[in-house]
Amino acid sequence: MGRIFAVEYVTLDGVCDEPGQWSGPWFNEELQAWQADNLQECDGLLLGRVTYEGFAQAWPAMEEMTGEFGKRMNSIGKYVASTTLTSTEWNATLLEGDVPEAVAKLKESDQTLMIAGSAKLVESLRAADLIDEYRLMIYPVVTGSGNRLFGSVKSTLTLAGSRSTESGVIIATYVPA
Repeated sequence: MGRIFAVEYVTLDGVCDEPGQWSGPWFNEELQAWQADNLQECDGLLLGRVTYEGFAQAWPAMEEMTGEFGKRMNSIGKYVASTTLTSTEWNATLLEGDVPEAVAKLKESDQTLMIAGSAKLVESLRAADLIDEYRLMIYPVVTGSGNRLFGSVKSTLTLAGSRSTESGVIIATYVPA
């Protein structure tokens, strides 16, 4: 059986919207290395439409600047959850039909899949108990508004590990209780 883990940028008040607008001052080489380790660990990416479209537009042009990370990001397979897309590019496959059902089938294939961003997808898969681990980068920022990572579906998580970075970001890993 495969595994699914979600890697998320989150503020202290749980907001995950537009991390590029608030994460910059705290993102450092330590977080960059942690992100590279996450990418190396997975066999493919699970992405929601919005994240997919942003990544597909940005990453192909960033490979030279980002080296091995960019090469891996561009070459790895992607699975995209969308009700509006009819085709994909950038080494991506559109998930057909019911997304949690399609992801459950992928999980049976013994792959390790990483969700990057894609809060709506995380919420959908969390409700279906398909996520095995949540890897959160908790930034020392309170935005006061925005989309929260965890919505209305109740669940209990157990802390599996944590550490703080030199810049003050907490990396916390949670698993379903």
